[in-house]
Order: sequence, then structure tokens, then C-alpha cells
Amino acid sequence: MDSTAALPPRILDWFSARGWSIHPHQQDMLVRAADPATLLIAPTGGGKTMAGFLPTLAELADGSHEGLHTLYVSPLKALAADIKRNLRTPVEEMGLPIRIDDRTGDTPQSRRKRQRADPPHILLTTPESLALMVSYEDAARTLGGLRRIVIDEIHALAESKRGDQLMLALARLQSLCPDLRRVGLSATVGDPAAIARYLARHPDPCDIVLADPGPAPDIAMLHTSEAPPWAGGGAAYAIPAVLEQIRAHQTTLIFHNTRAQAEIFFHNLWLANEDALPIAIHHGSLDRAQRERVEAAMVAGELRAVVCTGSLDLGIDWGNVDLVIQIGAPKNVKRLVQRIGRANHRYNAPSKALLVPANRFEVIECHAALEAVQAGRLDGDPRPPGPRDVLCQHILITACAGPFDADALYTEVISTGAYAALSRAEFDACLDFCATGGYALRAYDQWQRLLQRPDGLWQLRDPRAAARIRMNIGTIQDADLLKVRMKHSRGGKPLGEIEEAFAATLTPGDTFLIGGQIVRYESLREMTVEVSRDRGRKPKIAVFSGTKFATSTQLSQGILDLLARGDWPDLPAHTADWLDLQRQVSELPRAGQMLIESFPHQGREHTCLYGFAGRNAQQTLGLLVTKRMEELGLDPLGFVATDCATLIWGLAELTNPAPLLEADALRDGLERWLAENAVMKRAFRGAATIAGLIERNSPGARKSGRQATFSSDILYDTLRKYDPGHLLLDITRDEALSGLVDFARIEEMADRIRGRVTLRRLERISPLAAPLLLEMGKVPVQGAGAQKLLEREAEELMRTSGLARLDP
Repeated sequence: MDSTAALPPRILDWFSARGWSIHPHQQDMLVRAADPATLLIAPTGGGKTMAGFLPTLAELADGSHEGLHTLYVSPLKALAADIKRNLRTPVEEMGLPIRIDDRTGDTPQSRRKRQRADPPHILLTTPESLALMVSYEDAARTLGGLRRIVIDEIHALAESKRGDQLMLALARLQSLCPDLRRVGLSATVGDPAAIARYLARHPDPCDIVLADPGPAPDIAMLHTSEAPPWAGGGAAYAIPAVLEQIRAHQTTLIFHNTRAQAEIFFHNLWLANEDALPIAIHHGSLDRAQRERVEAAMVAGELRAVVCTGSLDLGIDWGNVDLVIQIGAPKNVKRLVQRIGRANHRYNAPSKALLVPANRFEVIECHAALEAVQAGRLDGDPRPPGPRDVLCQHILITACAGPFDADALYTEVISTGAYAALSRAEFDACLDFCATGGYALRAYDQWQRLLQRPDGLWQLRDPRAAARIRMNIGTIQDADLLKVRMKHSRGGKPLGEIEEAFAATLTPGDTFLIGGQIVRYESLREMTVEVSRDRGRKPKIAVFSGTKFATSTQLSQGILDLLARGDWPDLPAHTADWLDLQRQVSELPRAGQMLIESFPHQGREHTCLYGFAGRNAQQTLGLLVTKRMEELGLDPLGFVATDCATLIWGLAELTNPAPLLEADALRDGLERWLAENAVMKRAFRGAATIAGLIERNSPGARKSGRQATFSSDILYDTLRKYDPGHLLLDITRDEALSGLVDFARIEEMADRIRGRVTLRRLERISPLAAPLLLEMGKVPVQGAGAQKLLEREAEELMRTSGLARLDP
């Protein structure tokens, strides 16, 4: 049967009037409209959102359905608002009797109440708002008519706890609406089968619809007259070439991996913008009104370029973007593909992108990423089991909606792919925690939140607790942020937010960047940072201390494969000559072994371990190896780590590296280090907040970061002393190992090299290690001569390592 026969005439007429035809993958989605779960993978601009909604429009066209029919869930509030705008237009033009609305954290309370009393046919929302919706006593009535849920950018949600929270809420919805059909949409999926299992109700199947991927992206390295520096992440050398590209295109998105890098690059770009081209900056810490002005200007075609971060990664159609520039190595091929897709947001039109390495080693990483994109190799690690702190929050959310049966809830939870292997004992431990707080805390009323009734059902001990639980729903653990405002007697213009830890380092007179402006710190008043304009001074400090991405396992392997080729005709001459010189002086790292170099430099002994395990793991490796060196009497003094290597300096020469890398010794050292380290307290604070042990929000107040940290530190120390087997301590250890210290990557590295370690003793610093010594030099130097001192140090280092002759 022709699938378009399922479409009402007015929808078909609307397509025909525009000279459009329905794409094959959109037809496939119509054919599969009744399937319990379908994953659609379609390129950016391929109409995947319309493909997800076409069955809904067809089913609602006759006006017979009452109440909510389709939920659309996106990772971004802005994306939900954008889809609402783009969906309303065809619905109105077709004359369909369909009401569309959105519900996010920005939605006024009055509109939320109206939506609960009289739900629209299509509601666009986020994971957090959906979790809140299923927490209400009237959820069965509000959501009872639901027929479809469409999850957009599902790959992005699947990589975080927000996705786990969403899928648990979806399991709850499925219990309320047994015939609910699930649809997942994405343009970039490394392992489609894994995402399909994630989307479906376990163990039900999920069909995968693969759209025509369209033409390959037009992606290349940006040619610059100046070679990248040996170290650093600013890419200031490329600004003339970037400006030339902006002039040659309609709208350019310039992506950065961190907000700090985006601020600094925008500032330098603006200083060089002699033509006064309209250029803006967009990232998550800017004031919402400023972000919305930038978005509106982009849609209207008024901007030539936007410097941005992940805030513009996902599928928002921002007008005539015809070029994407990635500043700095992308660290992850999937992220790069997603960003490339922002250009030429049209079906069967190639996206155009340019890569700009920030330093010399990133030239190699960018080339490896470029090759991976061209070969269609997307990276991604296997999904870990569902996190138990999110499950604890879900149990509390379920209790807010009314009494529940533990057996039924367990059955519901294990129907979620990420929790399919959850044992009943693990579930019961989470339930006991929610009921009592655990052994050491059960004497305190504030943590006794659930009770079991005589009929066996569980309910909130105090119904008034529901409001507090709802106030703390969510899994996003942002840094503690303080508002930044211009100083005026009656409250100045909001500029955005900065991290509380960064604000604590400021003294009056310090300058920093926010929203592309240089501002002067004046005071901290009522949790607001007051600033004034200071255009004449160079900012001493970047505004954010955000975490840097780690290079993925697959991209690290791509770098090693590139190094193994022996000659590099595709690399710029300055980089190929650098690698060739490394091969002459020492050797290049290889995939099946670990290269360790030792050499004297400026009266110190240096050891460089090329592990290619990612920044977090290499940092952890530095901590563990230096501790081991102390035990062996090698007197280490410090270390620095990048994604590919760890450089350690000290007093004694390393002659036998084997004891440093024994897997059992590393694991034991990690356990001892973690036991007392602030990393564990940081992980505990995050898990305790998500699980509901610590409330950040309460009626009329929000705890500051310092207050929350103080509370969590006391709880952590108490549990370690009196209840070392507590559920949250177990969760904390899992969190620290997987995220903050990435010990799994160290174990992967150890498995990869299998004891094959090559120690090269050199007379002087090697060409490959030289840039790491420049990383050592990144210590604040006050005074006007700071830049000259750093430049002089770099020149001397390059001369010592033999690299000076490689630069013109």
C-alpha cells in the first residue's frame, strides 16, 4: 500500500502546493506508525522532525482526539521552542485542528497549570519537565490519552544521566499508557543497535530506519599563513584566516570546546574586525535575553558569524549558516559531525566545515578526525548500567504521584534498557535509602521520606515533602553559578553567570571577559557579582574554568594509526618535519606499546609517558605514577598531562619503568588516593544531590555552593566513618572511577600495551615532549613583561629540542 494514502488530502495538498514530495524515510515512518518503537537516523536537513510528526498530524487531522496525543522531548529548551515555531506554521497553513504548546523551565506557572487542566494535542518538553509532569497526582488523567512520544537528538540524551531520567519517566508513561509508541530521531549515531535497545521497552525490538545519508560533508583544514603554536588553545594565529572566511560566507558558526576559549577567541576576533562585521557570541552562561537576541538576529540573517559552544550543537535551524569552523581539536568524531551538520541545513546539500587546530599536536588530531568523518567512523563507548542515584530520584518522583507497589515499580524499572540488568537487591537498596536514608541516617526524620502501609504499598511519610522533591528534580550538576550585573544603585543590566569558585578568586580591580566584554570586578553583593566596564585594560583571567573534553578512545587510536604510517604527505610540512625529527631523536609512539622517554633538562630529570588515554586518565596516571615514584625513592616534583601524554619531572633518573605500571599497584594506589581525595567528595555531592539526600532548593531559598559543599562534606565524612557500606558511597566510587578520574581508560591502556613498554634514555628533551614543557610554564606571571618572558622561555625550549629550525 502507498504509505501516502494514510495522509489526509489537506496534508498531501500542502506538500504538493510547495512542489515537495515525501522523502522515502518519511514514508517509512508512516508505514511504521503503529510500531511500538522506531529509531530514525537521517542527515541534518533531511526532514527527520517532520518524519517523526507526520503520523501524529495524520492521526489528529480529523479533530476527534481529545487531550494530549504526542509528547516531543528534546535536550534543549531552545530546540523545543524552535520546533514549536516550525511545526505551528505548517499546521496553521494546512488548517489542522491541532493545538501545540511547549513546557520547559522557562514556561510560566500559570501556563503549566492550564496545560495540566486542558492539555494540548502536542506538547514539546525536556527530560526534567517530563519528570515533573509524571510526579503529579493527576498524571494519569493529564497523560492518559498519550499515543506517541518523539525523542529528538536521542544520541545526545543517551550519553548522560538526563537520558536515564527520561527513560525511567518513559517507563512510567508506558504503565499509564500501555499502547504508547516510541520514536527516536538522530543524525549522528555511532552504534544504532545500542540506541535502539536504549529506546525500546526491554526486551521488545526496535526497528531502525536509515535515511539516505546524502552527500559527504565538505570538510578540510583551514589554511593559515602562520603555523600553529607549539602549545596553547586559543588559536589566535588563525584569526586573519577566520575573518577572511567570514567575509566569504553568509553566516559562519565558530565552535569552541569550552566557554572560556569562546570568550577569549571572540574578544580577539572583535579586536581584529576592522570591517565591523556583525559578529556575536552565544554560550550557556550568558544572560538568557542576550542569547535570545543572538538567536533572533541569526534567524533574521543579520549576523555574519557567531562564536559559540555546545549551546548551538543540536538541531536548531538558525537560518542561512553556510560554514562551520571548529576551533581546536574536536576530541570526539560524533560531536564534530553534529557541528558540521549546522551548515547548509538542507537535504542533499553538503555541509561545509573547516578545522582549525589550536596547537601543533592538534594538527595531527584534526587530521585523524577528518579521516574518521570521511570514512564514516563515529566514536562512542558502551553505555554503562543505569545510575542508581537517578533511580533513587525516580522512586521519590513516583511516590509524589501517589502510593505505589514495589514489585510493580521494579518490573517497570527493568523494562528500561539501561536498568534491565538491575537486580532486585539493588532496587531494594535504593528503595530503603529513599525510605530511611540508610543505616547511619535512619535516626534523622529529614531523611525518612517513605513508609510502607499495612496493605504493602509505599507512600510519602509526609505529603508536604512532594513540593520539596519536585523543586529538586533533575540530574544536571552545573557548577555553582553567580549572576553578573553591571553595578548600579537600582540593579544593573544582567550579563550572565560565572562559577562561584572563579568568583572567589577575584579581588576588586580584577578584570575578566563575559559576553565579549571586558569588565572590572567591583563587589559581591547578595550572591551577585557587580562589575563595571573597563575597556582599556587587558583581562587577566578567563571567565570560566569549565572541564575540557577528553579525546575519545577511537580518535586516540586514529592518531596512533596516523603516526604509524612513516610519511605524512597530507600533513603540513611543519608538522611532518616535527614527527620526522622525533623519529630521528627517539621514536614515535605505537599502538601496541607504551613509549616512555627519560631525559635531563635544566637540572631536573624528566619522564614522559605516551599513554594516549585521554586527558582525565592521563591526569590520573600522573597522580598514581608520581605516588609510586615516591615509594620507590625517585623524588618526583610534579607533572603535567595532555590527552596523549603525561610528563613528570623530579630529582632521580628513571631506569626501570615496569614497577610504575603494574596494574595491581596502580589500582591499589588509586584506592588509597581516592579514599581521602576531594574528587570523591565532589562525586559524592553530585550523587547525593541527584538521589535527594541533599536539597539544593527549598521554599524561598537556594543553598549556595559553599553551603551545599559544607553539608555534603559532613555527610560524606560521617558515612565513611559510621556506614562505609552505604549505598551513596558505593555510587560515589562508581562515579569517580568512570567520570572524574576515568580509570577505565587506564585499564584499557594497560590492556592495549600488555606490558610492552619501551624506555628511551635521551641526552636532551625530545621534539614530541617539548610542547608539554610549555604546558608546565602555564603559571600566572604578573606584570607587563609576562608575555615576553613566556615567549623567551618557548624560544629557548624549541632551540634545546631542535625544533627551532622547523619554523620559518
